[in-house]
Amino acid sequence: MRKWNISSAACVGTVFAWLCSVAVAGDTIPTVDISSESDRHSFVARGTTEVYQGHPCTVLLPDGKTMFCAWSINHAGFLGPLSRSDDGGKTWSQPLAVPGNWRQVTKTTPTLHRLVDPEGVARLFVFGGCDFPGRLRQAYSEDNGKTWTPMRDTGLAAECAPKTVMAFDDGKRLVMWCDRRGPFAANQPHADPYIWQTESLDGGLTWSPEQPILKTESRWGQPAVIRSPDGNQLLMLLRNEESHSLFSVSDDDGKTWAPVRPLPATLTGHRHKMLYAPDGRLVVVMRNKDAESQSHGHFVAWVGTYDDILAGRDGQYRIKLLHSHARWDCGYSGFELLPDGTFVATTYIKYKPGPEKHSVVTTRFKITETDHKLEDAKKLVQ
Repeated sequence: MRKWNISSAACVGTVFAWLCSVAVAGDTIPTVDISSESDRHSFVARGTTEVYQGHPCTVLLPDGKTMFCAWSINHAGFLGPLSRSDDGGKTWSQPLAVPGNWRQVTKTTPTLHRLVDPEGVARLFVFGGCDFPGRLRQAYSEDNGKTWTPMRDTGLAAECAPKTVMAFDDGKRLVMWCDRRGPFAANQPHADPYIWQTESLDGGLTWSPEQPILKTESRWGQPAVIRSPDGNQLLMLLRNEESHSLFSVSDDDGKTWAPVRPLPATLTGHRHKMLYAPDGRLVVVMRNKDAESQSHGHFVAWVGTYDDILAGRDGQYRIKLLHSHARWDCGYSGFELLPDGTFVATTYIKYKPGPEKHSVVTTRFKITETDHKLEDAKKLVQ
């Protein structure tokens, strides 16, 4: 595949400096860099010299503008902060009042979900999985986030809380996926890692015992699941510490999964989160772990198609969303699509050099904007 080189473009001058990482040697697909466009950014919580803001997740309500963000204090630290935005992530409230026992969920990377029970009652859930041999805990709100229950044990063992909870059977059945080292009676550090799934028939209030469904290759799988465009298949992306990230598919609504296969380097990352753009392309945000990439260690989005993944193709291009001044330590994102086609990606990141620790930051983009930047760059280097 063609290697992109912008040495000819660099001489055009500083007017085109923003293009300088659109296409660089070492990447098999171009990268559009919007990380320095600070007008796209908003802060959920700023890091200080004493406080490290980490590992966020978001949820968007059906009104298309109300969002919540949950995160941890310190790197995979204790759960507690929760903030609300009423304008699609442009501005954020001060941390909201939550029950005190949330802070007892330690060594966690929280996730947020809006789950609807078979009677049509919607609840907002915050999940927090403690480090092994910890348990997965959850709390919920029945009034759109005004008040929250204390955290309680789900009966499930998990390290990282689920990024994906999906509805089946006209919403009567919810399924979540998590990773856990096996065997499934007692965790042993040397045991093979598995992905497990569990289901709820009451809108997430209770969950069935976890069932191992897929053997993976490293301790952290951190599964992200999405339906194919035609709705007939499920795709799971998986973190892999050993080599390229992995994927699996299911053709029977998650009853069985194919053995894992490697993703291309362009999709090798940590804690993937996926959404479809308005035009049907697939956009995946992650911490970039492609060692040959110029955006290695930064917060990026991959743009391609569902079929690109199945066929092992590299995809169309990357977007460098935010620059990490702590090298690899970012990701674990929230990812939402607003009604006007704006993606809102939220991560924890060391936003600038200096003594300040990590902040929780959002960045906004439309795929049409990055498409235009890519086309402009191609014209420039021709």
